[in-house]
Amino acid sequence: MERTIEGVRIKGLIRHCDERGFFLEILRDDDGLLSRFGQTSYTLSYPGVIKAFHWHRHQDDLWFVAHGDALVVLYDRREGSPTRGALLELVMGEQNPSLLLIPAGVAHGYKVLGERPLGLFYHTTRSYDRDEPDEMRIPYDDPDIGYDWAKRS
Repeated sequence: MERTIEGVRIKGLIRHCDERGFFLEILRDDDGLLSRFGQTSYTLSYPGVIKAFHWHRHQDDLWFVAHGDALVVLYDRREGSPTRGALLELVMGEQNPSLLLIPAGVAHGYKVLGERPLGLFYHTTRSYDRDEPDEMRIPYDDPDIGYDWAKRS
């Protein structure tokens, strides 16, 4: 399995803790992660749920897991990409606070790990258009991707 996919960027986040709790700076305008701002959305998924795969023709996604943990899997399906066909997996969540930039054309999905629901914020470079959605779906068990979701729980 590849350790990287062209254009994918991960920003590690730092928790500033004290006796009251913690502060976590997530996204800054000087991070250079979003080429433009389109929309921020939030989803909640239950333990064991797999939401995979989908990809976008035009928009980039920027993911942040606010609570819970997820096994995130990316697959580079872009023609002409030097990492075409590469798979990348990483665990995102409370124990690994990070931002994940997913470029247009890279298929992505996740499985909720553990016994807690997953709260995922995602920022996109385009707003959702109900008349022409920029979202192409691929089955979670697509044989071309060939990812075994059962190996992690």
